[in-house]
Amino acid sequence: MPQIKQVAITGGTHGNELTGVHLLKYWRTDPAQVARSTFSTELHLTNPKANGLNRRYIDQDLNRQFKLADLNNAELSGYEQNQAKVLNALLGPKEAPRVDFVIDLHTTTANMGTSLIFNSEDPLVVGMAFYVQEQLPHAQLFMDPGERLSDNFLTSMGRYNGFLVEIGPVPQGLLRADVYNETQAVVMHCLDYLEAFNQGTLPTLSGQREGFCFVEKVTLPENEQGELTAMVHPALQDQDYQPIAPGAPFFMTLAGETLGFTGSKTVYGAFINEAAYYDAHVGLSLMEKIWIELKSEPRAD
Repeated sequence: MPQIKQVAITGGTHGNELTGVHLLKYWRTDPAQVARSTFSTELHLTNPKANGLNRRYIDQDLNRQFKLADLNNAELSGYEQNQAKVLNALLGPKEAPRVDFVIDLHTTTANMGTSLIFNSEDPLVVGMAFYVQEQLPHAQLFMDPGERLSDNFLTSMGRYNGFLVEIGPVPQGLLRADVYNETQAVVMHCLDYLEAFNQGTLPTLSGQREGFCFVEKVTLPENEQGELTAMVHPALQDQDYQPIAPGAPFFMTLAGETLGFTGSKTVYGAFINEAAYYDAHVGLSLMEKIWIELKSEPRAD
């Protein structure tokens, strides 16, 4: 794999997730924090209009607009759809990106702690996840592999893909010092990893690590009018990355009745009761526990 030459750190992809927004502001006043000797680092506030209004998005979720087919579809003309095209011109084009790697900063209202989310099995990306977890053992690995050109996340704009940092819980539109500091620490480790990759000084990272793979999103119960009739059960609330067995308390109706999990096997929850997903009445995501394999040592040419 060729060396990494250009890295983009992006924040405010969801305009009311302020940690990344304010880290970008800080790093612009002190660019030495994100500078490394073997590559250039650029900083981008990706959804400025939504950030100015302290909203997640204006028309659509920006972090779902980066499929190659959508970027090339002139009929998609909502604010975020156009903003994705602007970012494609800035970072891409997606078919042959100018930027080698994207680190996108997010927060969640769910009790997910430090989550390292990546959509590629490339040794460079998996190696970064392993490396960051070496430095921060409490971090969770959340993998949802797919093909880069059809991936709709902003991180897929990188030539060698990218890395999504997701930390919570923190309310929308709020800065929390611990989440801010933790996000900064993760980014520093990511940049150090890419520097060591370029210099050929990475520690041995091969092998397997426990992680999670996305299965499906689960919507909250509704009536025929589309109104909520139940909520996340108290026993499930804040239990991200914990097992959910068949029959376990899952939802609670407005009348207080417990609805059990109807799945046939044990799964794990993520983004449990995430406020940002209430527009679609999504209650949580289900995951399976997996072993993530680093198939070869990441090495630059």
